[in-house]
Amino acid sequence: MSKPVILCVDDEKVILDSLKTQLQLAFGNAYLYEVAEDANDALEVINELNEESISIILIVSDWLMPGMKGDEFLIRVHQQFPAIIKVMLTGQADESAIERVKQQANLHCCLFKPWSEEELVETIKSGLSKL
Repeated sequence: MSKPVILCVDDEKVILDSLKTQLQLAFGNAYLYEVAEDANDALEVINELNEESISIILIVSDWLMPGMKGDEFLIRVHQQFPAIIKVMLTGQADESAIERVKQQANLHCCLFKPWSEEELVETIKSGLSKL
């Protein structure tokens, strides 16, 4: 059986690399780590993994991305996969966007850029403890 996946979505490659590195250091080989550079790519990744019966257990998504914003993306994911733990990462989300994701997508947490590695790891651990 395949390992569960943590998916990171951000339009800045340096942020994706940083997230992936920090998660791998904290959680090692317990999970697979996938990345996507926008919400549409992320939806494709989610569908491909779902077709292969590989479960995504957690998504860390940026809010401000070209095309679909993170709040809309996480709400769409929640409608299809309500069990996925959702974390939004942002430098500039407005309060109404954060509140909308909390209400419509069961947002676990919103982290603000720049985040600390410790804050990221603790947020992921607390999210995973809900599974």
